[in-house]
Amino acid sequence: MKTTKYKVAKRSELSHNEMKLVEIGNTKVLLYRIQDAFFATSPICPHYGAPLEEGIISDGRVICPWHHSAFDIESGDLLEPPSCDAIVSYEVQTVGNDVWVYIPKEANDRRLPSMTNRSEDQDGRTFVIVGAGAAGYASAQALREDGFKGRIVMVTAEKRAPYDRPNLSKEYLQGEAPMEWMPLRPDDFFDQYDIEILTDRLVQGVDSRKKTVSFENGDRLSFDKLLLAVGGRPRRLDVPGSDLDNVFTLRSFDDSDRIIDAAKRNKRVVIVGGGFIGMEAGFSLKKRDLDVTMVMNEEVPLQHVFGPDIGKLIQKHHERHGIQFKSGRTVREFTGDGTVSGVVLDNGQTIETDFVVVGVGIDPASDRIQGVKFADDGSVLVDEFLMSEENIYAAGDIATFGDWRTSSNSRIEHWRTAEQQGRIAAHNMMGRSIAYRSIPFFWTNQAELHLRYVGHAPQWDEIITHGKIKEANFISYFVKDDKVLAAVGIGRDKQLIAIEELMRQERMPAPGEIRKEHPDMVALVHQTDAVVQ
Repeated sequence: MKTTKYKVAKRSELSHNEMKLVEIGNTKVLLYRIQDAFFATSPICPHYGAPLEEGIISDGRVICPWHHSAFDIESGDLLEPPSCDAIVSYEVQTVGNDVWVYIPKEANDRRLPSMTNRSEDQDGRTFVIVGAGAAGYASAQALREDGFKGRIVMVTAEKRAPYDRPNLSKEYLQGEAPMEWMPLRPDDFFDQYDIEILTDRLVQGVDSRKKTVSFENGDRLSFDKLLLAVGGRPRRLDVPGSDLDNVFTLRSFDDSDRIIDAAKRNKRVVIVGGGFIGMEAGFSLKKRDLDVTMVMNEEVPLQHVFGPDIGKLIQKHHERHGIQFKSGRTVREFTGDGTVSGVVLDNGQTIETDFVVVGVGIDPASDRIQGVKFADDGSVLVDEFLMSEENIYAAGDIATFGDWRTSSNSRIEHWRTAEQQGRIAAHNMMGRSIAYRSIPFFWTNQAELHLRYVGHAPQWDEIITHGKIKEANFISYFVKDDKVLAAVGIGRDKQLIAIEELMRQERMPAPGEIRKEHPDMVALVHQTDAVVQ
């Protein structure tokens, strides 16, 4: 490829672990210095277009400030999702105090990871992936990245190829994300890399001994290795009237389309549930100018995740947009003649409505699976390599795994966690024996609040907060058994990236250090003698 050499900086302009955005004509390049070495890449995260210079450098990686995708600075290779693509690396040369970068004539801001194709002559095996969500898609791509030349078959009960599920309750439901934004890959991608997708296929059962997957239509599919990535199924309320028309759940593309259709024809909606899906759906429908009433059994939304103070902040911002809350309430029944027209609460109050969205959590969609070990909640138990039985793996919402930081079992319903697990499961299906030791991370937009959450703390003994929650500029640390298990913040994106890195490296400061004053987490990441917890 023809390139042109450009002098972009002086060596002395950058310090160790520093980035600098430089412009070369119409091309922007991100320049890095690590010790005495210089590197250059494209400057934009391929996921949602975040400027990488606003992220941080750690362990030779650049980490996106918005959703924590990570890329190798030297090669540009994808190291951590949610991005599906890698970034572009450029050749760098230093001469004396000058730094030169070689730029191709047509520079791109992303590239497909290097992947192989199927070659039946070289590998006759069949790897089956049941599920085409975050974990399923991530594993299929990772298998081809790892050089798997056998047959890959992805099975989904939906009628679509993999798509951006988190957007269903956000911009897509609001009407701000067009249909063409939603697929994770165009259809020709799957053809190009020989990834078969069997759509509209309901799995009837899995026989681990015979190594077959059976379908409701009577078909069977043999596998050499299997990944269970079927995700979860939305819970429905077990109350009278729950089967009325216009009582929706929100999990799939079709669910979102049905809700959008109802929103176009009606004016009033009741959202049942104050979790992430319910809150995001409520705000999205408010942006469509509907009258929105939230019904939830907690006193404030997301209290079980973030605690009462952050929950109050979230509710306050939703109320500013005209959303009404019925807190500490449950639904007794839905009323209506064929179509829902009212929601009766446990205190006897009736809320008139045109349709309802129920967002009260999910259950693992494992009812058709046999021959593997299950946890009490119906999820699939896996070991540190995400293997359940020999040649059978599980990842995403369906998998219960041992949390390496707490030695307790966990099941995490996060998009990025599912992608991380899908990639690691694929590596292990290829025989690489990589333990799952990723740090969970998720993001949520609550009205105009952009919250970032790293780690996992289903329970906590203490919350340590620096900054001001009421002003929506803070970090809160969740402490259990004198260990920081998670942190959430607004307006502190770099610090939250650094917290994730310190957790990953087992260098997170102890709670006692954080109570005294708020450490500069980015500086700690870059220190070789960081405080060890």
